[in-house]
Amino acid sequence: MSQSPLELELPTGHGRRVLVTGATGYVGGRLIPELLAAGFTVRALARNVPDLQNRPWFDLIETVEADLQEQDELDVAFQDVHTVLYLVHSMGSSEDFETREAEIARGVAAAAETAGVQQIVYLGGLHPDKPLDQLSQHMRSRERVSQILLASAVPTLVFQAAVIIGSGSVSFEMIRHLAERLPIMPGPSWLKNQIEPIAIRDVLYYLAQACALEEPVNRAYGIGCGRAQSFGSMLEDYAAEAGLAPRKVIPLPIPAQQLSGFWIGMVTPIPRGIAMPLAASMAEDAVTKNHEIAELIADPVSGLTTYREACRRALDRQQRGSLEVTWDDDVLTQQVNNPANPLPSDPEWAGHTVYTDIRQRSGDAPPEAVWRVIETIGGERGWYSAPALWKIRGLMDQAVGGYGLARGRKDKHSLRLNDHVDWWRVEAIEPQRKVTLRAEMRAGGRAWLQFGVEPLEDGGTRLHQRAVFIPTGLIGRAYWRVIKPFHALIFPTMAKNILETAAQQQAL
Repeated sequence: MSQSPLELELPTGHGRRVLVTGATGYVGGRLIPELLAAGFTVRALARNVPDLQNRPWFDLIETVEADLQEQDELDVAFQDVHTVLYLVHSMGSSEDFETREAEIARGVAAAAETAGVQQIVYLGGLHPDKPLDQLSQHMRSRERVSQILLASAVPTLVFQAAVIIGSGSVSFEMIRHLAERLPIMPGPSWLKNQIEPIAIRDVLYYLAQACALEEPVNRAYGIGCGRAQSFGSMLEDYAAEAGLAPRKVIPLPIPAQQLSGFWIGMVTPIPRGIAMPLAASMAEDAVTKNHEIAELIADPVSGLTTYREACRRALDRQQRGSLEVTWDDDVLTQQVNNPANPLPSDPEWAGHTVYTDIRQRSGDAPPEAVWRVIETIGGERGWYSAPALWKIRGLMDQAVGGYGLARGRKDKHSLRLNDHVDWWRVEAIEPQRKVTLRAEMRAGGRAWLQFGVEPLEDGGTRLHQRAVFIPTGLIGRAYWRVIKPFHALIFPTMAKNILETAAQQQAL
């Protein structure tokens, strides 16, 4: 058995074949490497298998392309499978997702029975002990799916979870966006409701252990971190872990589901089709009744993850402060050690708000000539665009206690790691190829400026220029909106002048 990406104790799969539905989704995409590490034979079901091809584990799994609403395709996909992990839901896909989810559940149960599947494992929702007709549509749908599967001929283990904490999780992203946007948060009355969150790390632990049970189980269990808290306090705790100023949460008498969904949709980038049913489910307490799951699956040796620790893990990658770690393209390897990190398959609205200005421009000067210009940027030579605007920005920075342009350069002719360049510092450098500057100015967030040099076949150069800004709260967002028009003047001219200067110097 290979090492678990989570570094948790995992069961021995003994080669059991498990089928993961929702392999392209939030939980499924993070679970598969755990199952492989445990020694399971993994078959991934996806509507479009090519969507999985960029995963580092793609060549280690079996794949099957199927639509969960096509019974004949399910019958083929379930053949020779010991355990089916049912990790899909239809929230946000249509107005009538409740009917669709029930139909899919019946199809899954029928296909599992026909194929001789030994165990179904379903990740459902944690909700109050109420009759179905008193639950929100989202929770009612999850509970109906549970009942359909539990009543089927195939034993079904249902895990009922509330808010899953990890970057990319819908509930966590709602917490993130609300806390980062609003220093004072007036909101719906359900901000006072009690929620028992659970880390994605622990969800994956339970799912992996469920695949190795010696005997089939037909029962539902609530899973959580062991401590309930109000949704409002979850927002406050997130802000503390994210290094934000203390947040003030003010629950208001806004009980209507539509208004609550509108509030989420207005303040966060979460789509309305997801925000509406999510807001409705938040109007209910979600706390485990007991910890009987420990009688079936023992707690991790290291213990269950607390909410604040789960937030730290979810924020870990983006709070290390490095553009190279945070925003380079190769994020797949980052997920190996922390499933709370983002994946390429996560929704586009997941993660911190990031503003970028990206420019590419080609010139005739060779790469080494362009690099010489880049390496001497700043200080006395300036920034090759709108010197008056740079001076004004520098004076503004100095007025609030920043360095401005007064610091200049450490060396006029070359750049080294950690060198200062006006209000920037060299965070990373690959000589003759790429340099990343991290801002040390006062800007209501974190900012980087990166230059990359790419040789062209004709001997010329393509210059890659990228500015990245991660705002902190409303001040950071306001700052970007104010400064953005000036970027439209500065950055195109900067790229153009760097290439032209390189060509002029080369001609001398």
